[in-house]
Amino acid sequence: RDDDDINDVASMAGVNLNEESARIMATNSDLVGTQIQSCKDEPFLAAIPLHKRILETAKKLGITDVPAEVVTFISHATQNRLRTVIEKVTVITQHRMESYKDDEWYEQATDVRSQLKFFEQLERLEKQRKDEQEREILLKAAKSRSRQEDPEQARLKQKAKEMQQQELAQMRQRDANLTALAAIGPRKKRKLDAPGLLTIGGEGVGLCAGSQAGLGTASPRQYPRQKITRVNLRDFIFYMEQEREMSHSLLLYRALLK
Repeated sequence: RDDDDINDVASMAGVNLNEESARIMATNSDLVGTQIQSCKDEPFLAAIPLHKRILETAKKLGITDVPAEVVTFISHATQNRLRTVIEKVTVITQHRMESYKDDEWYEQATDVRSQLKFFEQLERLEKQRKDEQEREILLKAAKSRSRQEDPEQARLKQKAKEMQQQELAQMRQRDANLTALAAIGPRKKRKLDAPGLLTIGGEGVGLCAGSQAGLGTASPRQYPRQKITRVNLRDFIFYMEQEREMSHSLLLYRALLK
């Protein structure tokens, strides 16, 4: 043996590489070196309309012939670009939908929803106070017994009469609804998820534990709900503002105007 055989680990272990290669080729001779996997090159966009559109643009630049390979390449580039846009906008939407209320590393600084509810309650109380004042004015005008009435006093009396009629109609409607609910009685909830009951065509079919099919009590089947990510215009505007190519584009300004 030569001195180079000392560094040959396979020879030192007693493994003949030539014999192992011949054995592998004999076992998988139809697979080694002959397995080919290919996929059909399908364009993402319709080739004929896209080719016409490219030719219209190319004629303006003095180009008269555009090969089919260019059309295929532009179609794949469009698909790749659209996939990138959808992925980025989806990430933006998921970040917007994340909630940090239960995260121990975050504390709530402001609560805009509670502030809005507080202002709405203030507006409601203010409106109720104004309605009460107007109601008192109308009731005073309706109780007045002055002989010489001006047109404003007559208008207030007419408005007070209409208000009383409206309140009386609302009370009657409320009493009629309560009477109808009392006549119907308490509503019973349908037991849709009761064990041993299947609903087929609106009719309940019971399954006994000792049936011949051996089904026993049937439990409602749980289907996993597919999580839907809903992207709105605000998410897409945020994406365009972050992109260098689209941050000053006409499309962004049109989206901001909507």
